[in-house]
Amino acid sequence: MFKLVIDPQKELGYIHPEVQGHFSEHLGRCIYEGVYVGENSDIPNINGMRKDVVEALSELHIPVLRWPGGCFADEYHWKDGIGEKSKRKKMINTNWGGVVEDNSFGTHEYMELCRQLGCKTYINGNVGSGTVQEMSEWVEYMTFDGVSPMAELRKQNGHEAPWTVDYFGVGNENWGCGGNMLPEYYADQFRRYQSYVKNYDPNKKISKIACGPNAQDYEWTETVLRQCHKLSGSWNNAHGFMDGISLHYYTLPYDWSKKGAATGFNEKEWYMTLSKTLFMEELVRKHSAIIESFDPDGNIALIVDEWGTWYDVEEGTNPGFLYQQNTMRDALVAGINLNIFNKHCNRVKMANIAQLVNVLQAVILTEGDRMIKTPTYHVFNMYKHHQGGTLVASHINADTIGLEKEYMVPNLHESCSKDKNGKYHITLANLSCSDPYDIETTLTGNPVKSVKAQIVEGKMDAKNTFDEPDTVSVKDFDSVSSENDKIRFTIPACSVMLLEVELA
Repeated sequence: MFKLVIDPQKELGYIHPEVQGHFSEHLGRCIYEGVYVGENSDIPNINGMRKDVVEALSELHIPVLRWPGGCFADEYHWKDGIGEKSKRKKMINTNWGGVVEDNSFGTHEYMELCRQLGCKTYINGNVGSGTVQEMSEWVEYMTFDGVSPMAELRKQNGHEAPWTVDYFGVGNENWGCGGNMLPEYYADQFRRYQSYVKNYDPNKKISKIACGPNAQDYEWTETVLRQCHKLSGSWNNAHGFMDGISLHYYTLPYDWSKKGAATGFNEKEWYMTLSKTLFMEELVRKHSAIIESFDPDGNIALIVDEWGTWYDVEEGTNPGFLYQQNTMRDALVAGINLNIFNKHCNRVKMANIAQLVNVLQAVILTEGDRMIKTPTYHVFNMYKHHQGGTLVASHINADTIGLEKEYMVPNLHESCSKDKNGKYHITLANLSCSDPYDIETTLTGNPVKSVKAQIVEGKMDAKNTFDEPDTVSVKDFDSVSSENDKIRFTIPACSVMLLEVELA
């Protein structure tokens, strides 16, 4: 019997809805065919956005959507994507597949997508190949409500009122595809570029996100913060110029030369993958400690705006499109990472899984007019109950399991939050691909009035396909009993659970 202890008296922080954010890049079939098919498509759409995809994504309560990249962002020139579509510039997407980018999805289309989703906006600006003027004019174009050249241009292009830009990333992966910069050089560039990301409306602050490190590059984090933190303002303040610094980390079973297959993997690769994804805990903890040394008041957020699994592409697909299947292994990766972000909610205030549709650890896959929800989608659908909740202290006495010493993992992984109505939501992942476990959950002296549970489960390589779209889904889990302050159940192997608890 494994003991899961929840202490409702220990409330530890606010879980920002944005930790369940998403990322959409001009990469493969994420934008085109994924969310956008154009107004004249036979696929049902509203202003070019696929109705089926928007409806599915809306069910997740997506809080924020990052766009246009990714590596694409630092080659993207926003003026190519406005105005009459037939006159927009065509270009080669040199980062992703060498295909033609016709710029039919640009600023107006992105803002329309966010309007339909009801989510916040996160624009990534071009530092790698763009100018300060270009970035400044983009912000003016999107947010200025007055008389100016860019505001007039926006109106000429059919949008009278300005939009809201909630978050603005000043560059992307500038240590790599965004310019191969040294941290000292990028820090100077950040100080310069961010100066022109202006808050034209004092009541609608743009939170500015600095390009942070690649995985465990702690030197990058320390250098950028050392050169930039002194002028930082708080997350909710109308002043200052750094509200967050990003972190990118992908889960690969092997390495960049041989990532491993998305399907057909064995138990060894199962535990290798989960071990690699658990490294996120160390990354978040160590980068947070560096931020803490410069910002003890918690004003600068850690923004994990690219995370998820990265495997070898599906056979027969364009290697630059990064299309991969999604199995129960990915469901476990999603549950583990979202639990980690919950437990570090005082510093991690946004995270964006890569990517939204048809790319990497996508929540949705499309093929022509057909759409399926992946196992990862269903985990997000359960975890949405954490959004805007209060983190509550939790602990489980997990065992260590695995096949090789180097890749051992805890058998169980959890987090807990309380919502505004006083209900508790416990999410629990069973990392074993073979063994169920008996669980006794104690709510430290607080009698349980009611408990409901849901589960996503299946064999470790279970997946949804266009012929069998519902192999993995969220199901009600009825084998739960409660008495006084205890809840008892058996969690199946290879599963992610949600318990909703109401106290007496």
